[in-house]
This record gives sequence, C-alpha cells and structure tokens, in this order.
Amino acid sequence: MQTDMIQDRPDTTTWTPVCAIDDILPDTGVCARIGARHIAVFRIGTDRFLAIDNVDPKNGASVLSRGLIGSLGGRVVVASPLYKHHFDLETGACLEDPALSVQAHAVQVEGGRVHVRCA
Repeated sequence: MQTDMIQDRPDTTTWTPVCAIDDILPDTGVCARIGARHIAVFRIGTDRFLAIDNVDPKNGASVLSRGLIGSLGGRVVVASPLYKHHFDLETGACLEDPALSVQAHAVQVEGGRVHVRCA
C-alpha cells in the first residue's frame, strides 16, 4: 500500500503524523512526503517502525519504500528495487557503497498513528 502524506514544510523539532499503524502491513514500507522530502517508513514485524529517506541516491527515484526488507550481518535492511543496494534501516548506511547512504529519521507511535521527525 502506498500512502502519501503531504506537509507544507518539515520541522526537525516536531513529529509529523504519517499514517495509521494498520496502513503499513508487517514487513513492508510506505512513502510519505514531509515538506520536500520523500520518507520511507517501514514496519518490521508487528510493532517496530523505522524510517529513512525514500530517494535512491544512485538515480534519484523515490522507490526505497517498495524495496524488500531483510537482514544482512545482523542489520535490518531494505534492498533498493532498482540497483539492489542494501540500506540499514536504523542508520541509513548503504552497505555496498557508503557514499550512497541516506538519512535515517526518528519514528514514534502514538494513538495508533505513526509519526516521523525529519532529521
């Protein structure tokens, strides 16, 4: 499921509501637009949520939320659907090429909704 939430501008000091918990199926991601940023929000299992930038730095396409979630070397990662680079969902680090790393964002769940604070 693709969810788009549009906010006028990102505020690094406040939390932005993105979607209801149930809008993200376990072990999948959704895309949200906060200001000019495209954010990929992932649900790991039933109760863990992580967020990184959604834009694949190799070509600029907003696709990381559609990648496959897995584990490599004890890290929870998403594989880009385009170039198959693996991004650590906790740090945003690209495992194959650190120069392609993306920003990770804080996530909290409150009142049945997922909130993101852009870094």
